[in-house]
Amino acid sequence: MSYCHVCGSKLPSDALFCPNCGAKVAAGTVASGAGGNPSTPSDEVREAFNRMSLEMEKAFNIAAKEVQAAFETARNNLQKNMYKTPIVCSNCGEKNPASADYCYKCGKKLNTPPPENKDDKPSTG
Repeated sequence: MSYCHVCGSKLPSDALFCPNCGAKVAAGTVASGAGGNPSTPSDEVREAFNRMSLEMEKAFNIAAKEVQAAFETARNNLQKNMYKTPIVCSNCGEKNPASADYCYKCGKKLNTPPPENKDDKPSTG
């Protein structure tokens, strides 16, 4: 069973053209060179462009999914960082992002709190 390289429809075994979209199929190209209408360079270029467009469509779909995943990751990371408590510089009093190690205003090392560990439980005894 063969399928059209343009629209993906099933082709009858003796088809020279796709009954769905009219594209010349591989058998039609071979048959036209063997005594029917000769295959022209423009037919070959057209078929190459059709194949290329299908490959590009696949590549763009993959790229779109990857870009969407990257944006989702960036959005999640941004939200995590936005809701952390800022670190106040003991030298100049400037509020710095929670992920900062040095004050962006005066350059002094910040007293960063230890990272929170959600598994730690306060000792009761």
